[in-house]
Amino acid sequence: MSSKKKQAEIREEKDWQKIDSAVRESENFLEKYQKQLLIGIGIVVLVVCCYLGFRHFYLGPKNNEAQIALFKGEQYFRAGQDSLAVYGDANGYVGFESIISEYGSTDAGNLAKLYAGISYANLGKYDQALDYLKGFSASDKILSQLVNGSIGDCLDNTGKSDEAISYYIKAAKGVDNPSQSPILYKKAGLIYRNQGNYDKVIETFSIIKNQYMNSAVAMEADKYIDEANLLKAGGAK
Repeated sequence: MSSKKKQAEIREEKDWQKIDSAVRESENFLEKYQKQLLIGIGIVVLVVCCYLGFRHFYLGPKNNEAQIALFKGEQYFRAGQDSLAVYGDANGYVGFESIISEYGSTDAGNLAKLYAGISYANLGKYDQALDYLKGFSASDKILSQLVNGSIGDCLDNTGKSDEAISYYIKAAKGVDNPSQSPILYKKAGLIYRNQGNYDKVIETFSIIKNQYMNSAVAMEADKYIDEANLLKAGGAK
């Protein structure tokens, strides 16, 4: 038998010894901790079953009830009748507030938070709007970023302009399309303009001009950039 073949057989034997040792250790471990492992697996199974049961037997019917309750509110919302949408009418519709209170854990209840937030913003009640908009959770990326834009509007209207800028920029980057992004960037740029932060004005409107050149906002970007350059130069003298 050649030396190389003999060495290969020795290595193979050692490998099998390692595997055998590992198997024995695993068996010993399972024997030692069998009870704890079975309890752990049982707890996981119980939690999963409870969760599935909760979703099927509680959240499912609750969500159906919430959708029925929400239907009239959506009609008021689309018609611009924000007070009726939020507070309800005298004909059986309870309003977004009550729907959120009763069905807040459901998908329809979550949607009512978005409607309520926008309705309150339309009514000029920005603090209430912020509460509901920040409480809304969206799985859709575009929608969640547009909500950030609405939060920015509320913050700007309550004198929290610096905080509003961060929401506008985040929303603009997150949406990243030629329809909404230029509008969101412009809102941030106009706040910078009011603050006299001309470098940021130039930076923000340059993003609009270079990245969204076919948008309507891009067509007026040079106006703001040129103005900022003039005011910046004037302030430097």
